[in-house]
Amino acid sequence: MTYTHLTTNELVMIESYYKNHLPVSQIAKSLNRTRQTIYKVLHFLKQGNSAMDYCNTYKSNKKRCGRRQIQLDTETKEFVQAYLEQDWSMDVIKGTFSEKIPCSMRTLYRLADRGLFSKEDFPWKGKRKSNGHKEKRGKQAFKRSLEERATTYPQFQEEFGHLEGDTIVGKDLKSASVTLAERQSKLIVSLKTKSRKANDVTEAIQGWLAQFPVNLFKSITFDCGKEFSKWKDISNQHDIDIFFADPGCPGQRGLNEHSNGLLRRHGLPKQMDFNEVSQEFLSAIADKRNHIPRKSLGYQTPYQVFSELVRVSSLI
Repeated sequence: MTYTHLTTNELVMIESYYKNHLPVSQIAKSLNRTRQTIYKVLHFLKQGNSAMDYCNTYKSNKKRCGRRQIQLDTETKEFVQAYLEQDWSMDVIKGTFSEKIPCSMRTLYRLADRGLFSKEDFPWKGKRKSNGHKEKRGKQAFKRSLEERATTYPQFQEEFGHLEGDTIVGKDLKSASVTLAERQSKLIVSLKTKSRKANDVTEAIQGWLAQFPVNLFKSITFDCGKEFSKWKDISNQHDIDIFFADPGCPGQRGLNEHSNGLLRRHGLPKQMDFNEVSQEFLSAIADKRNHIPRKSLGYQTPYQVFSELVRVSSLI
């Protein structure tokens, strides 16, 4: 049963009935209210107050009702802001330092909406817009599909060693960086390449794979760009399976696409000429992301998870 508070008209009528000495039962019946409600008002009136005084008292008490806004002390606010400036998200900050932050992750976002924190790079909103560029370099003539991957690796979703690969282009589409992402650890790799040509892209990927034992990585899933047309060289030299996502389906390499977005936001914008930066610079941008805890990894960093998975793989 929902209770509705007495209206101003009802309070005036109760005051009038009270002055005319009507019994409580008759007042309650005429207003369709309980006797307890009437007795409460009459007790207030007997103290020399009026119906308007009762109404004003109710409004004053109502202002003090409800949940009060949460306020963070200066130390906690500065602590959160420091990690926001290092590109940590609110949920990661709360999950990693839950004992230091006395409110929930949702409350942190509400405090940010109130202007308590200054951060310009919250997760982006809106839809992607095409830059108008049309690929003119041709398409892959022969490739292994994701259906074949599912057959070859039935435990693909759970096992370590499967990479996703792509290139991100720089200023005027004249330079590029090869990006890789390991699915289980979410480790991000950014490699310098001389150009977007297949030979240069293949050389960059082979150079990185050569650092690791053979068979540590099981597969790489690329998009259908022509820069990966030398995929057989990578597969044969490093004994690794190469597959290709379907055209126009970036979601089939969702981790890699998301990783590219993070790299774009935090150091590799589209206006940058990648020919003018070093491998050390590209690695530093990726390392920054790899040292930030991820909620999906139980608030461990990609480097921590990757190192542990590599260690376990070496024991098998």
